[in-house]
This record gives sequence, structure tokens and C-alpha cells, in this order.
Amino acid sequence: MAAATLCAMANNDEDRYVVPNKERGGWDVIKEHAKRASAHFDTQAEAIDRAREIVENTGRGRGDVRIQGKNGKFRDADSGSKNETAAKDRR
Repeated sequence: MAAATLCAMANNDEDRYVVPNKERGGWDVIKEHAKRASAHFDTQAEAIDRAREIVENTGRGRGDVRIQGKNGKFRDADSGSKNETAAKDRR
């Protein structure tokens, strides 16, 4: 998936997106408006783990990890440690 497709998403530099890579297969971790992926993995689970690390390290835990399914629809999001609320996630 090209990073340009994410231009319509919320503008938050701390967020990272886990998206399928239709050209190479596998999964990419990308930052909104980026021209290329930060990382590429064979499995979605590996990409999610790396996206969480990036949000914690570079975003100081204030961003979200947004997870896209193979169908192109966002299926889940995971808040960074500084972005969590006391309420339980009900998804």
C-alpha cells in the first residue's frame, strides 16, 4: 500500500500504521505521509510489535498503532502507553 493512501487519516506524527504490502507481500510499518515504509515484515504480528516499539521510542508513547486488514479496512488500533485511558478497551 502506498503511504499516500493514508493522507486522509488523522494528522498525528506519533501514529504508525500496519498495512499489507501488495507488491512484495507481507506487512509494512509506515508513518502518515511517509514516502516509504519504516519496516517490512513477513507477518502482521511482527509488524505490530515493531510499530508499538516505534510509538514508544520515537513518539514517547503518545501515538497509536493503527492496524489495517488485508481487505484495506482498519480493523484495530492500539494506544501507546502515554495515550491510554483508565477505561478498558471494548473492541
